[in-house]
Amino acid sequence: MKRIICFLMVVLMAGLTSCLVSYKFNGSSIDYTKIKTITILEFPNQAALVYPSLASEFTEALNDEFSQKTRLSFVSRNGDLQIEGAIVDYSVISMSVGTSGQSMDTKLQMSVNVKFTNRVNPSENFEERFTASQVFSNTNTINQVQDELNKLIIEDIVNQIFNRTVANW
Repeated sequence: MKRIICFLMVVLMAGLTSCLVSYKFNGSSIDYTKIKTITILEFPNQAALVYPSLASEFTEALNDEFSQKTRLSFVSRNGDLQIEGAIVDYSVISMSVGTSGQSMDTKLQMSVNVKFTNRVNPSENFEERFTASQVFSNTNTINQVQDELNKLIIEDIVNQIFNRTVANW
């Protein structure tokens, strides 16, 4: 019996010392001893369909995400991390057609090209396109739902960018 208890204790101790679980509730995995600053440049709207406040709303949401979830200091240029890019697609797409030939559902879609530079660890640099969309019923016009849908789409893309750049999921 003593041997079984000793064996179980050894297994338990080995298991506890070999497994280390670390959780970060802000979602980021930044080494703040090496990375201290971030530069986020304005994202211009280069899409064919232009919604006037889209560029500023997107850039502000991206800044807010990093401000709320990291301890990085914002600098206007040459940050340890640099994020830049442009809104390259903003479109309204008919999804399904009813028996009368009218569109039943419509999709609002946005795509953003992002260039991420990590001056501390250049192997993490990338250029990538992030896309999100929301479908709405044609019982509403785009003007009735656009502000609400833009918030959801921007939130989705900002989360994708945050996760890809500093969360390392």
